[in-house]
Amino acid sequence: MAPTPAPPEKLLLTMSGITKLFPGVRALDGVDLEVEAGEVHCLLGQNGAGKSTLIKVLAGAHQPDGGVITWRGEAVTLKSPIAAMRLGIATIYQELDLVEGLTVAENIFLGHEPTTAGFVVRGREARTRATALLKRLGHPEIQAHRPVGSLSAAQQQIVSMARALSHDVRLIVMDEPSAALDPDEVDNLFRIVATLTADGVAVIYISHRLEEIRRIGDRVTVIKDGRTVAVALPAKETPTREVVALMTGRNVEYVFPDRPPATAGAARAEPVLKVEGLARDGEFAPVDLELRPGEIVGLAGLVGSGRSEILETIYGARKATAGRVLVNGTPLRPGSVRAAVRAGLGLAPEERKAQGLLMLESVTRNVSVSSLSRFARAGWLDHTAERTAAREATRELSLRPDNPDARIRTLSGGNQQKAVLARWLLRGCRVLLLDEPTRGVDVGARAELYAVIRRLADEGLAVLLVSSEVPEVLGLADRVLVLREGQVVHRAPAQELDEHRVLDLVMEGSPTS
Repeated sequence: MAPTPAPPEKLLLTMSGITKLFPGVRALDGVDLEVEAGEVHCLLGQNGAGKSTLIKVLAGAHQPDGGVITWRGEAVTLKSPIAAMRLGIATIYQELDLVEGLTVAENIFLGHEPTTAGFVVRGREARTRATALLKRLGHPEIQAHRPVGSLSAAQQQIVSMARALSHDVRLIVMDEPSAALDPDEVDNLFRIVATLTADGVAVIYISHRLEEIRRIGDRVTVIKDGRTVAVALPAKETPTREVVALMTGRNVEYVFPDRPPATAGAARAEPVLKVEGLARDGEFAPVDLELRPGEIVGLAGLVGSGRSEILETIYGARKATAGRVLVNGTPLRPGSVRAAVRAGLGLAPEERKAQGLLMLESVTRNVSVSSLSRFARAGWLDHTAERTAAREATRELSLRPDNPDARIRTLSGGNQQKAVLARWLLRGCRVLLLDEPTRGVDVGARAELYAVIRRLADEGLAVLLVSSEVPEVLGLADRVLVLREGQVVHRAPAQELDEHRVLDLVMEGSPTS
């Protein structure tokens, strides 16, 4: 499919032949990108393809080693994020850079606060302007005086967008903006994007959800291994299979691993996990569920439906106000992560980098951290045994690169998630709690993770899965519990449900047995 050329008078941004070198790595090797005023230009590529490096060059956070950046017809040098912002280029990163201890208004105007005589911050004006921006974004319920740390992930995303709009922006870069949003929030996001582009603002949109690209995008640029492999393809006309092949260098079928045939023995197996009347005031109503060895049970629902809260309460990270959790028939002490881990529970949390990984440590330490006592020798750690065990666990999951000494922060999202799973394999866990297991993971790595999860279940692990992507829940789970506003409204084998039925239930359903 031939690219769609942009008329010269409409070009807002051109990046030509951009290169960026890091010690031992050529992150960008001549990348080209052109963006028109008022368009949604989608930037695609697997994790590690160079997307993050490219947008950091555009944001002024990295200086390119070669190439030319042209902004509104003139060559520019973006020496800092402030320089980019002054030109009208704002970037909203996937890992939100908000200050949790500051209020919403303070975050929105951080660095360009309204002041009197350049000294005294006019707090009332900041709150008034922040409220207006939040209303423009369709979220007047977010109060300007609230601490950002008290907001949900979806609300924090909106605050980041308001901060971008607080400047005179002509181009907004959105890195995985829908990752923490439910379907209604995504619809609202797309409404906001449509409003912005109608005003002539351009949007560079980065997402692993290819269905979103077709829905919102105008044109697509694909990069692979630091090189441009397709420039400005028409987003709605280019077949998904072609886009996937460009990203991965191979065709990837969107299929989930086959479910094993149900057997009478498996159906009669005693539950390894039983949840009886578990509840937390204000978060979710009493819920009952059973999970048997080799079974995957999915929790489907919108953001705020209580899915993650149920997982965290089972794990002991939150203390239940009613009910109990039993592992192999033995009740767990409420609100005790230590008791849950000792009983054989493991959690892969939604916020992988903030809650699940030691980002400055090695792969070895991230895998062994829950099993360190196993390597204690007379008060000292046997680092050789620790490293050997971690390597065996990561090789079982085909983690790449096969280097236990690599820093976890240098790995792609998919391989970071494999490291979290390897941690619980090393610990010998019996029940694996997965919260958004493929968030921020590219197309090729998703297929690998799906295969890993199914294989672990086939080997006898019990899996409780939460995902915002209904097809993911239906494709992986054997049974599904549908949640709405903290209540289970439906239970069924996954094969008896489809995406439309689940969405109807989470939006309009009433509790059922």
